[in-house]
Amino acid sequence: MDFETTRLLKRGLPVYTALAATLLILTIAMILRLGRDIFVPIALAVLLSFVLAPGVRALQRIAVKQSLAVIIVVLLAFGAITGLAVAVGSQIAGLGADLPRYQETIRSKISNIGGKVAPSGTFTRAMEALDEIGTELQNLSRSRSPVATNGDKIADPKPMPVVVQESGGFLGTLNLVVSPLLHPLATAALVVLLVLFVLAAREDLRNRLVRLLGTDDIQRTTEVIDEAARRLSRLFLAQLALNATFGTIVSIGLWLIGVPSPLLWGIFAGILRFVPYVGGIAGVLPPLLLSFAIDPGWSMLLQTAAFFAILSPTLSQIVEPTLLGQRTGLTPIAVVISASLWTFLWGPIGLVLSTPLTVCLVVIGRHVGRLGFLDIMLGDRPALSPPQLFYQRMLAGDPTEAVIKAKEFLRERALATYYDEVALEGLRLAHQDVARGRLSPERLRIMLHATDRLIDRLGLLRDPRPKGGGQVGAEAAAAVIAAGPDQKVAVEVLSRQQLKPAWRGSSPVACFARPGTLDEVIAKMLTQVLVKHGIGCTTFAIGTQTDEAELRAALPNDVRLIFLSYIDPLSTLHLRHAVKMARREFAGAGVVLGIWRERDAAMGRQLSHAARADLMVPTIGSALAFVSSAGRA
Repeated sequence: MDFETTRLLKRGLPVYTALAATLLILTIAMILRLGRDIFVPIALAVLLSFVLAPGVRALQRIAVKQSLAVIIVVLLAFGAITGLAVAVGSQIAGLGADLPRYQETIRSKISNIGGKVAPSGTFTRAMEALDEIGTELQNLSRSRSPVATNGDKIADPKPMPVVVQESGGFLGTLNLVVSPLLHPLATAALVVLLVLFVLAAREDLRNRLVRLLGTDDIQRTTEVIDEAARRLSRLFLAQLALNATFGTIVSIGLWLIGVPSPLLWGIFAGILRFVPYVGGIAGVLPPLLLSFAIDPGWSMLLQTAAFFAILSPTLSQIVEPTLLGQRTGLTPIAVVISASLWTFLWGPIGLVLSTPLTVCLVVIGRHVGRLGFLDIMLGDRPALSPPQLFYQRMLAGDPTEAVIKAKEFLRERALATYYDEVALEGLRLAHQDVARGRLSPERLRIMLHATDRLIDRLGLLRDPRPKGGGQVGAEAAAAVIAAGPDQKVAVEVLSRQQLKPAWRGSSPVACFARPGTLDEVIAKMLTQVLVKHGIGCTTFAIGTQTDEAELRAALPNDVRLIFLSYIDPLSTLHLRHAVKMARREFAGAGVVLGIWRERDAAMGRQLSHAARADLMVPTIGSALAFVSSAGRA
């Protein structure tokens, strides 16, 4: 294969890959839609198995055989489902019989509203006209014969043809009754059988899944499968219990208010809560409309609205986050899109199953490397780590989002911790790109300017310690967890009286860095942290063009400690020369190297010894700890 052919193939490979992926997705969607009579029972059985598996394990722990435990749990579960179905059917029948009685109430309320909205009676006349049209249409549908006019002779009625059909007897009647029920009953029977077999053979299915995923690391694969199964079981069981409780409370509340068919609306609201965001609203609307229709006044509607206004926020904002933690693990847009897709594929049952099925896909993507895109696209975990997000925003020259995330982080952690765990890690990524030649000078300049703006914005904060309270986003929460607890020194602010007399000047610490580099912005971060913790500090940019006399004139006379900032020094010889120059200019002052490239204590000791410095620090937190210790009285 020649060079040109290879180049063309490499260029066209992403296009072919995208087309193949699109074709695969469309094929899977077509199979799911055409085969929904098969896949819907399978999906229901798998999800019900996750819910019922803890019950089977609980019975097995008290010495009940697995087969008997499976039968008991399945019978209890489907018995409860059947009972609910019968109750819903009876409630719907009763409600349908009572609906005609509510028409006059609705007409009266609408007339009252129309009278207030249009005092001239326009709204009322429009309603009367609609009623007259409806009456005329009903009369026309009832009468098919010509109407006699005055003076006309009434036409003789034509004889109606009579068609005699042979009765099918008992079998014909049975066929008319049973035919509509065959498909739902067959689906229910298939679901029951599948649940029985899945629960009875769950260990065998797990082993086959382990073999399918690979036996190179059986221990890890088994751990992943068991952990995923436990998480899904806990999630679905907790959500089922929560929604059942919600439905029960709704039924009792509506019964006390006097809304008809309260059991129906409780079951309806509980089922719809399996659809996040929109399900709760959809479950509330029918009781509100019904209370509007049946009560001549407004008290029932107001009571129902107040009941849901208290119940829904309490459950969704307090109880649900406590029981379910981060809820389903899906982003809001993933919930909406998955609900639309599964409804398109499987109809109403797809809407109810959309969230559980998508949660299963996210869990699979989280633990199976080749399917990791499912977790990235649908899961609620941040797509970028906090340092990556910081670096990306700085590269874009837009520090606004990074500042927002930083302020969220600072509600839980100190400023020094943010700089170490987020900003410094992001600048290390930038240094790697600079070293590889991937970051152009212009892009580096934009990034450094954006970082300066972020430092200035954070400099407006008065207290470097965590504030507490407020809402923390997903990215900031992930950064807080990854950072761990603050160091003790990061939450201490020294007063002037707590410092040694020699350290009470305007700038007992001086940081030196090359201008227009990553070294300089890190030195500015260190200076800001030291100042906010009560220790005076100034940053000085020195380069090959710096006037020595001008620099010496700008330096304070009370410097007790020198920091030399390098994200990556050129060589040990270069460090030694810099330390020597610092000691010559500031006799008696300590010299500390800030080598921010990596956190390696052994390398730090080696570098500080070779460069003849007093210490090497790899983080802003460690620098703060050393300075606080040196300056404390």
